[in-house]
Amino acid sequence: MSSNDVPSSGERGRAGDVDIRPLVEEDLEWLWHWNVEVVDPQWKHWDGPYFGADDDRSFDEFAEEWRSDLMMGHRAVVTVDANRAGFVSRFEEPPVGGGWWELGIVLFQPALWGRGVGRRALRLWTEETFETTDAHVVTLTTWGGNGRMIHCANAVGYRECGRIPQARSWQGRRWDSVTMSLLRTDLTR
Repeated sequence: MSSNDVPSSGERGRAGDVDIRPLVEEDLEWLWHWNVEVVDPQWKHWDGPYFGADDDRSFDEFAEEWRSDLMMGHRAVVTVDANRAGFVSRFEEPPVGGGWWELGIVLFQPALWGRGVGRRALRLWTEETFETTDAHVVTLTTWGGNGRMIHCANAVGYRECGRIPQARSWQGRRWDSVTMSLLRTDLTR
């Protein structure tokens, strides 16, 4: 593991300085580690677990896919006290130029959950998306079992705008798909 990772801590207080920065080539090995190399990481139990967690791509395969995003700016690294902690992403929903962008966020280490890191990173990424794209509305989609993500998005100002009952199946149970949205005009600072 790289020395540029946030150390695990049992402490549950507020985390340090949260920021987002552009994804660079040097981040790819770290991202591959958390996405492929770590066996059954906790974050995958919350980030769309119904899609399955099997990923056996080599580093070269993984890096080739992610390299295309290096110059586009649609993925960025979440840092805490300048140490890598997770990533944020976005893509434009069709049609291009329609002003609708879907955002995502992942924090890899459970020690950071519940400490305000996700809320601060999501706010920064939302603001950056409104500043650098034509976004009129941003959305994020999660599932009914991910209460932390729903709470995080609510704290930033997102509101539930869609719920598909029992759309996802995981661990023998049906879960709602939940979409939350925020309009450019509703972003509170």
